[in-house]
Amino acid sequence: MHFISNFKQWEHFSEKGEEKLQKGKSLRVRGLRQRWLLNTVMPVLLLLLLTVVLFSVGVSSYYYMSMRDGLEKQAQALSGAFEEYFMDGGYTSYIKKAQQSTDTFEDKERIELQFISTSGRIQASSTGLTAGTFPGTEDITRAITQNRMDYFQGRDPETGENILAVSHPLTFNGQVKAVVRLVTSLRLVNRQVMLAVLFICLVAALCMALVFISNLLFINNVVEPVAVVSEATKRISAGGYGVQVENKYDDELGELVENINNMSLKIGQNEKMKSEFISSVSHELRTPLTAINGWGETLLEDLTGDPEQLRRGIRIILNESRRLSTMVEELLDFSRMEDGRFTLRVEQVDLQAELEDAIFTYQELFRQEGIELVYDMGEGDLPLISGDPERLKQVFCNVLDNAAKHGGAGKRITASVAQEGESQVVRIRDFGPGIPEAELPFVKQKFYKGTSKARGSGIGLAVCDEIVGLHGGTFTIGNAAGGGAVVTICLPGPE
Repeated sequence: MHFISNFKQWEHFSEKGEEKLQKGKSLRVRGLRQRWLLNTVMPVLLLLLLTVVLFSVGVSSYYYMSMRDGLEKQAQALSGAFEEYFMDGGYTSYIKKAQQSTDTFEDKERIELQFISTSGRIQASSTGLTAGTFPGTEDITRAITQNRMDYFQGRDPETGENILAVSHPLTFNGQVKAVVRLVTSLRLVNRQVMLAVLFICLVAALCMALVFISNLLFINNVVEPVAVVSEATKRISAGGYGVQVENKYDDELGELVENINNMSLKIGQNEKMKSEFISSVSHELRTPLTAINGWGETLLEDLTGDPEQLRRGIRIILNESRRLSTMVEELLDFSRMEDGRFTLRVEQVDLQAELEDAIFTYQELFRQEGIELVYDMGEGDLPLISGDPERLKQVFCNVLDNAAKHGGAGKRITASVAQEGESQVVRIRDFGPGIPEAELPFVKQKFYKGTSKARGSGIGLAVCDEIVGLHGGTFTIGNAAGGGAVVTICLPGPE
């Protein structure tokens, strides 16, 4: 009934929380998407922006430097020719030759050739439009005052057009007499630079779009399933035991979902067994308490003092008290196992003597119940081993009691201890109906009772397995040939 109540509560929780689940998933996915885009797309975007900037600077520098180098070489050639052949013939010869050079200049369609006086006035121009004007740019000033070639890039003070100009001084006897200046418009160059920059921007935008789309696909294929799994685990932690996530993946996500589903299933099974355990323990505790109270009241009210009645009542009270004590000890041991306080007090132990003490304790009790307990002590004494004598005796008593409860119908139990190789092995067998094959893998699990109708808490064998495991041994349960169940306790021998 307790388990059914839990199931109904979980069903109610599932229906009530579906809307919250969808809302929470949406918020979680949105937050993950924002963080993912910030951490992956933003660095790529910054890298692309840096690439575009560097490419733009590089392309513009390449175009402008190439054009400037061409103008400088042409200016050097013109100034060299003038200084060698025409500057020693006087001002008239210079002006005549300058006018002739501007008239016959081959590149006048794209470059303007100017001859400028030391006062900064244009004396001759290949276009004829700027003659007599004063450009007033820095390249002319430095060529005149510093006697070196210089350039100017920017807006023409006269026309407002973007230009590139190179000025080279014309000297005679070490003195600057004039300046030869080549001027070209940057309109076509700027257009080429803009086209190149536009192209790289388009390429960067395409790359950015591909990165963004691939990240969105990644988010949909990875982050959203993770959010679904996260919400499922949240529902499990809130009490929705047994929740299963649809597994549509065949990669690491699929493995994660499968593990979550297995965990949820096992938690649900454990909760079911725990609920059944609580119900069973409640019943098991109530039964001996009822017997003790009933017989106590009966004996108090028995005024005849019948010795047989008194002996019978006391025997029942002792048996039920012993059963109650055993259950309380199992519960305490289980509690210690759960919180890690289950420890051993290790010393040198005579395993054979501990088993014989347990047999002596139960032999008379079994005889009263019509069960024969046969003990085979083996050949010779066994060497001492390291262990906790109290805990080992607890294991033997628990196994013997379990054999009587579940296999007592066979009216016979055998126990033996022997040295087998490096180990000391204890076997306890009953001749009852045995254990169904389907239940064998689970008999040592906590709270598991299977189809057995025998009384018990369902944690005794789990405690035994824990004790033997702490001793470095093995605790196995199986069906014996010829019927009945056999428990094999294998402990390491002396070091």
